[in-house]
Amino acid sequence: MDNQFITFEEELERHGSIIFTNVGVSMRPLIREGKDVMHIKRAGGELKKYDVVLFVRPNVIGRGHYVLHRIIKMNKDGSFWIVGDNCLEGETVSRENIIGVLDAVVRNGKTVKSTDFSYRLYVIFWCAPYHFRFFTLKLLRFAKRAFNKLRSVFSGEN
Repeated sequence: MDNQFITFEEELERHGSIIFTNVGVSMRPLIREGKDVMHIKRAGGELKKYDVVLFVRPNVIGRGHYVLHRIIKMNKDGSFWIVGDNCLEGETVSRENIIGVLDAVVRNGKTVKSTDFSYRLYVIFWCAPYHFRFFTLKLLRFAKRAFNKLRSVFSGEN
């Protein structure tokens, strides 16, 4: 039997949507690695600021890898500035590399659609103030490192 892999692009073209769990922490707290289930629909039509998009990041081998991040800014040239909800840095992505848009997240059996009120609140308070979030994440990471250092000093690990 031939082991043939189906790409996300092929699955989106065939069925219009895909459902999977993620690998990585770049979209926390919205999506927990390996626990939450994402429903992605084909990226047809207009993309909007704060959409979470699935795109292919090209690499030197010629095969890209899939990334799910949020549109923070729409550039004048038609590209997008995209950043993960748990990331401090972003990247510019062209429209042709975007293959899907997050439609819903299933957490503990409950579906949260991207149109739900709770999801919109999350976007308003966590995603819209991107620069504040950037500062907050830096501060939290600094505090965590400082706490771990103090804990190791007081526990005699050094």
